[in-house]
Amino acid sequence: MLNTVVMKIVDNPKTPKKTGKRKTSTKEVEGVVVGRDKKVIPPEEVYKLAQLGCKDKEISDWFGVSDNTLRFNFSVELLKGRESLKHSLRRAMINNAISHNNAALQIFLAKNLLGMNDSGVGSNDEPLPWIEGDDNAS
Repeated sequence: MLNTVVMKIVDNPKTPKKTGKRKTSTKEVEGVVVGRDKKVIPPEEVYKLAQLGCKDKEISDWFGVSDNTLRFNFSVELLKGRESLKHSLRRAMINNAISHNNAALQIFLAKNLLGMNDSGVGSNDEPLPWIEGDDNAS
């Protein structure tokens, strides 16, 4: 359920005064009406903040609602925004590892994505075979 609310922008006493009088205007905000005070929160903004990695408490403080209200009304946007962040990071890491030949990142990805390790121990936690006096080894 999307509603439109008209808000009036007023001077903030904490902002420095410019020369002359500041202009005031109105702004329409389209979003979901939540909470007891009927705040209007745009789902796209919740998605963008979650995509930046903001925590639920930070987003709820930004909009002036409780974090439970935010999670109840915008769980889909929060989940999709955080998944988008993960995809972007993974894409950037792989691009950096391959295009820029970043060896440290290549090793990290090989260990985490491919399951490789450099411990010298096999997958069954037994040491690799060592043959004493092998004539073929030089």
